[in-house]
Amino acid sequence: MNAPVEKKNAGRIGELFRQWDGPLTQQLIRGPGALGLGQLPVINQPDATTTMVCGYCSTGCGLNVHLQDGQAIGLSPTTDYPVNLGMACPKGWEALEVLKANDRATAPLLRNANGKLEPVDWDTALRTFCDRFKAVQDKHGKESVAFLSTGQIVTEEMALLGALAKFGMGMLHGDGNTRQCMATSVVAYKQSFGFDAPPYTYQDFEESDVIVFIGANPCIAHPIMWERVCRNPHDPKILVVDPRKTETAMAATHHLPIQPKSDLYLFYGLAHILVREGWIDKQFIAQSTNDFDAFVAFLHNYTPEVVAARTAIDAGTLVKIAYLIHEGKRVSFWWTMGVNQSYEGVRVAQSIINLALMTGNIGKPGTGANSITGQCNAMGSRLFSNTTNLLGGHDFDKPIDRHKVSSVLGIDEDRIPNEPSWSYHEIVEGIARGKIKGLWVIATNSSHSWINQRDFRDIVKNLDFLVVQDMYHTTETAQQADMVLPAAGWGEKEGTFINSERRVGVVKRVAKAPGEALADFAIFKLIAAYWGCAEMFDAWSDPEATFQLLKQLSAGQPCDITGIRDYQHLDEQGGIQWPFTNDDAANADAPDATQHADRRGSFSSPAPAQQQMQQQRRLFEDGRFYHSDGKAKFIFEEPRDMPEPPDEQYPFTLLTGRGTASQWHTQTRTAKSAVLRKLYPSDVYVHLNPLDAKERGIKPNQMVCVASRRGHLQARAFITPTVQRAQVFIPMHYEQTNRLTNPVFDPYSRQPSYKQCSVAIRKVEHWEYEQ
Repeated sequence: MNAPVEKKNAGRIGELFRQWDGPLTQQLIRGPGALGLGQLPVINQPDATTTMVCGYCSTGCGLNVHLQDGQAIGLSPTTDYPVNLGMACPKGWEALEVLKANDRATAPLLRNANGKLEPVDWDTALRTFCDRFKAVQDKHGKESVAFLSTGQIVTEEMALLGALAKFGMGMLHGDGNTRQCMATSVVAYKQSFGFDAPPYTYQDFEESDVIVFIGANPCIAHPIMWERVCRNPHDPKILVVDPRKTETAMAATHHLPIQPKSDLYLFYGLAHILVREGWIDKQFIAQSTNDFDAFVAFLHNYTPEVVAARTAIDAGTLVKIAYLIHEGKRVSFWWTMGVNQSYEGVRVAQSIINLALMTGNIGKPGTGANSITGQCNAMGSRLFSNTTNLLGGHDFDKPIDRHKVSSVLGIDEDRIPNEPSWSYHEIVEGIARGKIKGLWVIATNSSHSWINQRDFRDIVKNLDFLVVQDMYHTTETAQQADMVLPAAGWGEKEGTFINSERRVGVVKRVAKAPGEALADFAIFKLIAAYWGCAEMFDAWSDPEATFQLLKQLSAGQPCDITGIRDYQHLDEQGGIQWPFTNDDAANADAPDATQHADRRGSFSSPAPAQQQMQQQRRLFEDGRFYHSDGKAKFIFEEPRDMPEPPDEQYPFTLLTGRGTASQWHTQTRTAKSAVLRKLYPSDVYVHLNPLDAKERGIKPNQMVCVASRRGHLQARAFITPTVQRAQVFIPMHYEQTNRLTNPVFDPYSRQPSYKQCSVAIRKVEHWEYEQ
């Protein structure tokens, strides 16, 4: 064969492996992106972009959504958004993909006479919804129907839901899944500061010289916050308090592997040393706090030796850590679920607050007693869900607050309940006792996430009517429902979220909801019409009109947002932290805006200088708090015994928490992304100490049975020294995990104690494998 022929044949063979201009090849070709986006696939070149906040966690990152003809085709992190500064975690990068899942709820579903969910039209669904719930109320009383809401929908929808349910439909009881993550911090702040007010800004991560994380693993749970820590130019000392050697603990300068639930002993012991050595801010204590002398007397018995015996942290180390706090010029304390999800979480959170108060580490850059929120809009829920608090951070049992809300909304004051709702677990107990017979569940998956899961699944069978309103018809709760209402998700509707640092940010509609799915706001408006109370919500015409009502409701409150003009204002400023009053807005426009400060919130110049970077706003710079006398309170209480300590039958302590940065809560959304699924194990796994594994003959990757007094699961053994002896760790995301957890609750916040129960572990023989 001559050379030209050979060359031609070789080219044809090569084309079998790489076609230079075929349709698949075209998908790979990249070109210079317009709109400042860098290189992009040619087929994914946008004609416009818009910025909105992410819909996963409480960090509240800004995302540039790439648009073609007004519809989202991709996204990238916003470089000048003051939260994430051009960074995004895996969940954020994949936020659009989960909207395309094939199990989206696309039409209302109603359970038929054969027990099967079948599609119905919206008119049938809405008539059935109203007729069935009204029948329950007629038979059992108005308070017999309740709702369980979420931290996942926009603030305007939360407020409309709470107003519709309580003022329009006559319900008394409604709570949200934020009870599972943030109730402890809410109560701790309200009791200590006088209002639920996380005092910090994310800039504090970069300005501290000592950073203390308690029960927090931001490397995994809040990776963008950890990125902010990594930007800190002050070579900070990083102290992690956690029984496990988490990813954050591995990166820290100091790790205190305390015994589970010995937190109170630790922080009272550190306070004891600080007082003994005179390492306290006496001037701040005298001017800005109450009850310090009683706190000092209380601390008398929490000597280093006593605390060492309880925590397994030796006395010398305790003194060194106390000195580290004393030596720091800007010390910040941060906590998440390891504190909140505890049977004594409120007092633990307040023991952290006490440390910040007694050392004067609050109200200054790089300081604070700082609770990191969980869900994207848990902060919105805390202020505007109308569940256990009246709209705008008001109280149901205060006549002046009820009068204000009725005046703003133009409704009869008698329609506003004069008592707060039952909490989540009290609603569940009410179902068990037959007091609650109808339940409306919105954007949460209780049959997966509620503590002692099997008990919950049995209890809801007592309901006369269960409605689930969700993006997906396949959630465990939806599968138990009598009716499923198809809802639009993040990116398919508009509104606002409030993130951990109190920043109000905008969510935009950049994609069409599938089938007949509607925004939750539209569903609530339709229900109001079918229920017969539509006129009550005439002013709630759309989300932005509702935002204007929320501004009025917030007026004069610590969370006052009357200075925010509208959604465009939020867009222009890169979000705005509350409080932002009309006076604040005027001061922000003045040349000396960075000098303005008062008890409601202080301005400080942000690190980046872009115009969009709205000033960072931290609270309490003037040492004034929200109690009537302007002072914070030292609050303390003796530690309580662990409700379910390990014993001979169940010798291990189970710890739960975030597994990977690519998983989120019950995985309702993250499991829909092929990319995210590749970043975490599909099977349940359990962390086990090597010495415990050796004693039981357990090998790496071997299947084991983990059992508690409530249930059991099978998991793959991951043998690692990151857990201490007699402790095991299982990620919270897997459906099976909450078969094990123990339904005990903090007496003040009513938050479930997910983080500790006793379990046993053994090898599983092949014939025992669960199918």
